[in-house]
Amino acid sequence: MKRYFIEISYNGTDYYGWQRQPRQHSVQEEIENALSKLHSNKEIPIVGCGRTDTGVHAKQYFLHVDLENVGDTKHLIFKLNRMLPDSIVIHGIKEVSFDDHARFGAKQRTYRYFIHLKKDAFINEMSWYFPQEPDFGKMNEAAQHFLGKQDFTSLSKLHTDVKTNICTVTKAEWVKHDDDRWYFEIAADRFLRNMVRATVGTLLDVGLDKIQPDDIKKILEAKDRGEASTSVPAHGLFLWKIIY
Repeated sequence: MKRYFIEISYNGTDYYGWQRQPRQHSVQEEIENALSKLHSNKEIPIVGCGRTDTGVHAKQYFLHVDLENVGDTKHLIFKLNRMLPDSIVIHGIKEVSFDDHARFGAKQRTYRYFIHLKKDAFINEMSWYFPQEPDFGKMNEAAQHFLGKQDFTSLSKLHTDVKTNICTVTKAEWVKHDDDRWYFEIAADRFLRNMVRATVGTLLDVGLDKIQPDDIKKILEAKDRGEASTSVPAHGLFLWKIIY
């Protein structure tokens, strides 16, 4: 038996997130079912690098799985890609140590949230149409308050099962993608449920002058989800990069 890391990407539109759940369609379920068919219908559990919510996408995602020697990894990639739906792509398979863990070994995760300011018929599954012109300068000023190690309870979904809401954010910045498209990029050692979408919603309220950049400090200090703004929709969010 050997351990393998598998790098994938997926369009999350049709899935109830990454994680397998009863009576819900998930990315994990699709991959486990494909691996099972290749191994005489034996149950093949996999471990992902983290959860993603319903409708969230992943440009880069890693999972690990323990298998007998797979031999030619290129052939396995070819077979899995033929079996999986078009919304899931296998990019690479690499043998690793049994000490390596897709979830707990990740040192940094980066997310991007995409918005477009003009109506566009072709990108609505991958970007949120925001038909107002926010002040991106003020939003970037406010985003600096998220940097560093601090408690992000005010930006977390309530009643989650994590032991701590402390995260260390190393990057938080709005970037112009083209004339009418922007994305927010945030990198951290870990993220809480709904944290990125709540962060984006709060920053957009800064950009619309509903709150001021310095108000971010008060919101974080309150440790109260009710102090932050409404979360933005899931379909603009991508898990973008994982560093081990």
